[in-house]
Amino acid sequence: MQRRENIIGNIDWLTVFLYAILVFFGWLSIYSASSDETGRSVFDLSVRYGKQLLWIAMAVVLAMIILIIDAKFFSTFAFWIYFLFIFTLIAVLLFGKTVAGSRSWFQIGSFAIQPAEFAKFATALALARYLSLLNIDMRSLKTKIIATTIILLPALLIFMQNDTGSALVYFAFAVVLYREGLSGAIFIIGLIMALLFITTLLFSKLYVLAALVVIILSGLVLFKRIRKSWKLTVLVFTIAAAFVLSVNFAFEHVLEPHQKTRINVLLGIEKDPRGAGYNVNQSMIAIGSGGLTGKGFRKGMLTQYQFVPEQSTDFIFCTVGEEWGFAGVLVVILLFITLIVRIVLLAERQRSKFSRIYGYGVASILFFHFAVNIGMTTGLAPVVGIPLPFFSYGGSSLWAFTILLFIFIKQDANRLNVL
Repeated sequence: MQRRENIIGNIDWLTVFLYAILVFFGWLSIYSASSDETGRSVFDLSVRYGKQLLWIAMAVVLAMIILIIDAKFFSTFAFWIYFLFIFTLIAVLLFGKTVAGSRSWFQIGSFAIQPAEFAKFATALALARYLSLLNIDMRSLKTKIIATTIILLPALLIFMQNDTGSALVYFAFAVVLYREGLSGAIFIIGLIMALLFITTLLFSKLYVLAALVVIILSGLVLFKRIRKSWKLTVLVFTIAAAFVLSVNFAFEHVLEPHQKTRINVLLGIEKDPRGAGYNVNQSMIAIGSGGLTGKGFRKGMLTQYQFVPEQSTDFIFCTVGEEWGFAGVLVVILLFITLIVRIVLLAERQRSKFSRIYGYGVASILFFHFAVNIGMTTGLAPVVGIPLPFFSYGGSSLWAFTILLFIFIKQDANRLNVL
């Protein structure tokens, strides 16, 4: 059989174009958000937009290197790459620099790098490699335990760095497990736990327990199938009741004070417009003030006068909303959705199980970042401090997302060589 060696010709250029346009729009937003630094050369490395341009150039180099490397390299060395970054996550706990309360950075001269960003693609590789092994079945308890361990190990190490946002990203891998055969019940259980957590914070736990009793008794009376499985029903109630009783303890003793305040502000339990709610309030004002078409490039008052903290990093989306309005916001959202849907479609056409699983990992990570970042800048989700892919300022974030995406682009370009 003739092998198809024209890798460059087989590259999905639509995905590359979407990546390029998102990176370009991101750089424009960083340039605008750094208005106090404008007037200098765009290549000035003493300002953020100059540094980001350097990060972009290096990201392009990384992308080209990935496209040159043999596609089998990533599956062959997936576990080695994974354990390398597990080692870096342990090392940063011991020798890392603390920035904004998180001990998650290596400082090398004036350059800082965050291993947690790179651990995401390493975990996606390892999970894809494991699940693509022969005789692996998601119905097996052993498979579930090993796959969950691969996901939770880096998440736990990142959580220990006090970087809760980056640790939460690993829950996105549940989508990968579901695609490979994990029961959808896991999502239902997760949703129920989230609802119980929120209602217990909003209302007295006695009221929540009483509501659970009413629901269980109603089910036993109305549904014959539930009556037949009454032992399982009692077990479910016991677990749910134990969870409700543990919510307040976990909220008070596990979460950091600023995390508790952010959740309380989001749920309306507290009003803190000048404290924990300040960033979100200013971001929402900036986005809302953009109207339909925005105020124009570098003409947003809140953006130009630095009224929104972290507006070039975690809150970069508010710059888009103020300067380009609803139309600009819609374009950016559609670009992200198109990219994510495109990745899923490419994943489904893969001949290699490894490539398909990895593709779903890429789509899941990008969607989680995209949804949560926009959610927190618009007041729909707690502020957890995760970047908007390809938009937020920072070399570690841009490089990690570039590597994550282009490994999959390389796998897809090589699909015709897979028998």
